Amino acid sequence: MKQLGILEGILFVMGDEGIDLKSLCEIMNINQTEAKELLTALKKNYEADDRGLRISYLGDAFKLTTKQEHKEYYEKLVVTPGTNKLSQAALETLAIIAYNQPISNPEVSEIRGVASGQLIRKLVAKGLLKEAGKSDMPGRPNLYRTTSEFLDYFGLATLEDLPEVSKEENTGESETELFTSIYKDETGE
Repeated sequence: MKQLGILEGILFVMGDEGIDLKSLCEIMNINQTEAKELLTALKKNYEADDRGLRISYLGDAFKLTTKQEHKEYYEKLVVTPGTNKLSQAALETLAIIAYNQPISNPEVSEIRGVASGQLIRKLVAKGLLKEAGKSDMPGRPNLYRTTSEFLDYFGLATLEDLPEVSKEENTGESETELFTSIYKDETGE
């Protein structure tokens, strides 16, 4: 059914922020009863043993989440050496948070120009970021800051060791280059 695919796509795009029922109805141009029926149908599809996702209702929003029974495999993914390389997007996100902490996911996404929730979750799972309270913004999103593992990863003693960035240079590209060059210097590459 076409509407199930649209719903699935919306949930995927919304990531860890999820979507509330009212917004879902507005976006899909359907009423609440239809939205609940679609959510129930998609949820049933995900209940099959050969599916890795499920629909959860958390914090007044519907979200796609992984199944708890597969947790051991996701933990291996985080600690497997080959998967610990950081992408350009992850480096960019870390740089934004490092220079603006504490900062919320919506603020990071606004600076980057793309949704960053999934990257932030991955960086939290890797221990490079941690939650640092709640923002005063509407919805009270979590605030994030770097960890001591972040400092270790980049060979920094303290946050004061971060390179200074002037206002003109303060773009995602410049910040990414700073972290990329620091990392390369530490490894000799």
